[in-house]
Amino acid sequence: MSPLFQSLLYATLAGATIPLGGYLATFPPLRRHWLETELKHSIIAFGGGTLLAAVALVLVPEGTAALSPLPAALAFGTGGLVFFFMDRLVRLKFKGGRLAQFMAILLDFIPEAMAMGAMLASESEHSVGLLLALLIAMQNLPEGFNAFHEIIHGHPARRRPTLWLFCALVLLGPLAAFSGDALLGDQPAMLGALMLFAAGGIIYLTFQDIAPDAHVRQRWGPPLGAVFGFMMGMLGQMLLAG
Repeated sequence: MSPLFQSLLYATLAGATIPLGGYLATFPPLRRHWLETELKHSIIAFGGGTLLAAVALVLVPEGTAALSPLPAALAFGTGGLVFFFMDRLVRLKFKGGRLAQFMAILLDFIPEAMAMGAMLASESEHSVGLLLALLIAMQNLPEGFNAFHEIIHGHPARRRPTLWLFCALVLLGPLAAFSGDALLGDQPAMLGALMLFAAGGIIYLTFQDIAPDAHVRQRWGPPLGAVFGFMMGMLGQMLLAG
């Protein structure tokens, strides 16, 4: 299997968990009142945990290894500012509506898939690229689940169009992976900047929307969900590192 084909396959599989998460959210037993309390918030927290795992275990270590301190800080800060402006734009466009999980899908899936494509093209970074593919798949599942609820909240007629939209998002994975392989495979500095850009944006979204949405008073499932989400990423990193 060629590195390019492998990166396209992994990106497609990682993106396929987006509509899978949305589909799981349509199950009647998962739409009952208890979903609005502990389960829903635990899934949000699990997604936040996997996002933090991607930042801590892959994006920041690999990004800072390719850049000097000042460019690294600029790339990270720029990512946070861009996500901030996108967040404000969405809130103004939808009159205060919350689309944090959908934004997370769009704004972290694309740069992460590009980085994965570039890494899988390099023998020295192959295992890190595989880890990133696993983390993308793990974070896309709860993000798809929760983004589905964000979009259809109060609008049941949006269910079918939203699932089709999520299916279309799968195509972004291989397109981004191909772009990363073609444009960043021999540009380690640009790849590092992209990874830190994504990391900065993820940190903004996590503390602005995902972590607050995960909190429920006198419930312990959500914080444990964050722990287990990060644990899954850590376990994957250790297994791939040998």
